[in-house]
Amino acid sequence: MRALKIAATGMSAQQMRVETISNNLANMNTTGYNARRAEFADLHYQQMARAGTINAADGTVLPTGVQLGLGVRPAAVTVHLAQGALSQTGNDLDIAIDGNGFLEVTLPSGQAAYTRDGSLKRSAEGLIVTSDGLPVSPEITIPSDARSISINADGEVYAYFDDAAAGQLLGQFSVAGFTNAKGLEALGSNLFAETEASGPPLLSTAGSDGLGTLRQGYLEDSSVDAVREVTELIEAQRGYEMNAKVISAVDQMMGATTQVR
Repeated sequence: MRALKIAATGMSAQQMRVETISNNLANMNTTGYNARRAEFADLHYQQMARAGTINAADGTVLPTGVQLGLGVRPAAVTVHLAQGALSQTGNDLDIAIDGNGFLEVTLPSGQAAYTRDGSLKRSAEGLIVTSDGLPVSPEITIPSDARSISINADGEVYAYFDDAAAGQLLGQFSVAGFTNAKGLEALGSNLFAETEASGPPLLSTAGSDGLGTLRQGYLEDSSVDAVREVTELIEAQRGYEMNAKVISAVDQMMGATTQVR
C-alpha cells in the first residue's frame, strides 16, 4: 500500500518544519537574524489513467484521468527578509542598518562575507572588527589616542581627539545590496556568502541606491515573531500526528487483510 510511504514523507516534512521553527525560536535574541520558512512541494504522480486518453471507439476522452500522488518533498527553506526593531545600546561601535543592505567583512581565507550584525569591536591594533575578529571592509583603524568616534548615517567614521575640536575622517563604511538577498548562503555566525542565486554584491554608500542608512549606538533585533512561530509549531505537530494516524490505520488494514481465512 502506497499510503505507508506517502504518510512517511508527510511525517518527514513536518519534522523538517518543526526543526526550522526550532531554529527560529532559538535565534529570537540573535542580532539581525531573519526568520526562515520551510516550503514543500508535492512529489511526482503515478498516471493510472492519463487525462485526455481516448476511452471509447466514438472518440470520447477521459476528462480528468486518474493521477495518484506519491507524497511531499522539501522545496526550500527561505529567509523572510524583514527589518527588525532597533534597540539603543549607546555604544560607539554598535551600528544598525536601517533598511536594506549588509556590511561586508573579510574572512580568514580572504573571501568576502556579509552580515547585518553591527555589534562591532576594536582590535588590539585599533582595527574595527566583528565579534569574531573579522575586519570590516573597507578596513578602518582607530588611533589609540582617539577620545571618541562618531559614525554618521552615510557611514563616515570620525575620530575626536583631546587637542582638536574638529573630528578627523578615518574612512567610510560601504553597504552591499543583492538582487536576490534570499539566495545568499548562510555560513553561521550571522554571516552570509554570495551565490549564483543571489547575484554579485552591489557596493554603494549607505542611503543610496535603495540601501539603508547606518544608525550609531543601535543594534537590529531578530525579526522572529514568537507568537507566529508557536502557532506554526502547533500546526506542524497536528500535521505530524495526522500522518502518524494514517500509518496506524494502514497497519490495521494490512493486519485485517492477513487475518482473512
